[in-house]
Amino acid sequence: MEDFIFQSATKIIFGKGAERNVGKEVKKYSSKILLHYGHGSIKKYGLYKRIVKSLKEEEIEIIELSEVQENPVLSMVKKGIKICKQEKINFILAVGGGSVIDSAKAIAIGVKIKGDIWDCIVKKVKISSALPVGVVVTVPASGSEASDATVITNEEKLIKKGYHSDAIRPKFSILNPELTYSLNSYQTACGASDIMSHVMERYFTNTKNVDLSDRLCEATLKTVIENTPLVLDKPNDYNGRAEIMWAATIAHNGLLGMGRIEDWGSHKLGHEIGAMYDIAHGATISVIFPAWMKYVYKKNVGRFKQFAVRVFDIDAFSISQEIAAIRGIEELKNFYRKIGMPVSLKDLGISDERIDEMSAKCTAWGPVGNFVKLYKEDVRKVFELAR
Repeated sequence: MEDFIFQSATKIIFGKGAERNVGKEVKKYSSKILLHYGHGSIKKYGLYKRIVKSLKEEEIEIIELSEVQENPVLSMVKKGIKICKQEKINFILAVGGGSVIDSAKAIAIGVKIKGDIWDCIVKKVKISSALPVGVVVTVPASGSEASDATVITNEEKLIKKGYHSDAIRPKFSILNPELTYSLNSYQTACGASDIMSHVMERYFTNTKNVDLSDRLCEATLKTVIENTPLVLDKPNDYNGRAEIMWAATIAHNGLLGMGRIEDWGSHKLGHEIGAMYDIAHGATISVIFPAWMKYVYKKNVGRFKQFAVRVFDIDAFSISQEIAAIRGIEELKNFYRKIGMPVSLKDLGISDERIDEMSAKCTAWGPVGNFVKLYKEDVRKVFELAR
């Protein structure tokens, strides 16, 4: 096990009707805020009214910025930075899923720095502070509600990049599983894929003696695997939604990666697809992860066998480690298919004409991943396996 420091300062407020207290939480930080959200579904289902009511009860002034895209874009971030500076706003409330939260985090950084926000993200400039951010989660997927990360797409350059800093961990996050009842099957399945990817990026490691976090990862994966079909069948199943919502937070607040070297190669490949074709992250990752697994599993067949046995209950007693490992990969693909996720570039309607371009962009700053270092040619081969 590697040495580590773990700190996750986000206050989690979990349960039915939890969003009704958002005003009291915000009031601890500011009396004037930017309310940041997506395309209006929060108004359709009444969430907007409840949040505004709670904020006004605390006499909080509200400036709104909506229309966040599925893959949050740089132009929206810059718009938010300008508004915050002009209006002297010192708190951002993000209401939505990972796209809204990531956009809010990037705005929070941009208000505090002197230079260009994209340069900060690309050059990984260290920041010492950011505007405080609060969150009301409507889509359990990204885990951004408790993570130190934001991912933004430069829509002009077709580049999607992530940035990490403890300064952008939300001050509080409100998680009410009832708010996820309205998600359609595709949104729910994309969320499940996203959650699992965050766990698997940590699970596939070469670090030894990480038994506890292995078990935590496996439990989180099995929780998502068991509950996703349940909520797809019964969207208003509170307990199933609650399990998935909490799994999303646990998957990406840093806990599962403590003491181990994480990978994140598959995410980098998925980001290239998302940036190039504006496809939901969960759908890109369900295509890439099995292909990545096929390409790298021989590096540590035992770990892939463990994944197959512990996560998908493969009986490996009378078969080789390699066969067990391959069956585990196939079971993952079968699960994706079961919940309606794509498992190939063809499923996404993507040909191979831009594979070389995506491979070059993916490795423009050097090789990606840690389980196996992937260079341009490796990335191209993974994309080809995903066809």
